[in-house]
Amino acid sequence: MNTQPAVTYETKRSVAQITFNRPEQRNSMGKETMAAFETVIQQALEDQTARCIIVTGKDGHFCSGADFKGDLFEMNDTLPHEYLYSTYKPFLKLLQLDVPVIAAMNGHAIGGGLGMSLVCDMRIASEESLYGANFARLGFHSGMGISYTLPRLIGLPKAMELLMSGRLIKGKQAEDIGLVNYAVPQRDVLEKAWTLAEEIAANAPLTVRMMKRSVMQGLHLEIEKAAEWEAKNQAITFTTEDSKEGIDALLSKRKPHFTGR
Repeated sequence: MNTQPAVTYETKRSVAQITFNRPEQRNSMGKETMAAFETVIQQALEDQTARCIIVTGKDGHFCSGADFKGDLFEMNDTLPHEYLYSTYKPFLKLLQLDVPVIAAMNGHAIGGGLGMSLVCDMRIASEESLYGANFARLGFHSGMGISYTLPRLIGLPKAMELLMSGRLIKGKQAEDIGLVNYAVPQRDVLEKAWTLAEEIAANAPLTVRMMKRSVMQGLHLEIEKAAEWEAKNQAITFTTEDSKEGIDALLSKRKPHFTGR
């Protein structure tokens, strides 16, 4: 059993690094990770020394999305859409950070993992890794505001294609369509993120924070509203036979057979 925190927080030279620390689970989003991220993001919000924050994963894994093997979808008495939205809220708190946030995506970022990277301000991808919103292939609606953020980053036609096909693309293609700032070899992702973070941290901190606020004004609240709307639709699709089939197919590593029920 791993006794280390599921998410860690460390600072160096005015840059803070948030690291997902469950590589044996491909840094997937389970209840343990959610709780740990909630603690760490509070540290980040209270940190007066950090001028830029990097989000990354340990051992060549970034975040593979929801943990379907774990207890994430063991809902309590909360209404389904309210529960689903609550699973996003710790990660959506990245939007509350005043300083720039860089996603150092040193591994796959799929589904919710991609959604989390999209609420960061910049993204560095691994050339070899896969990125995408595979919800349609699992039979349920997207979440974490992806239907809002993705079209604004890469344009409506490309976003529609990725969302409706559920296709996963490699890092170089993600760079080509503007989904990420850079795609580099996996071994260089974190170094590239630190180089960019230190370049940002060397600038006037108040100016950087104010410029981020200007860019995000009128945007971040809409992302949260979109995530809440998605949670309602996701809750509906989770009740379908296709959703059960999609998840079972994923875990069984086979192609799903959808019936429209």
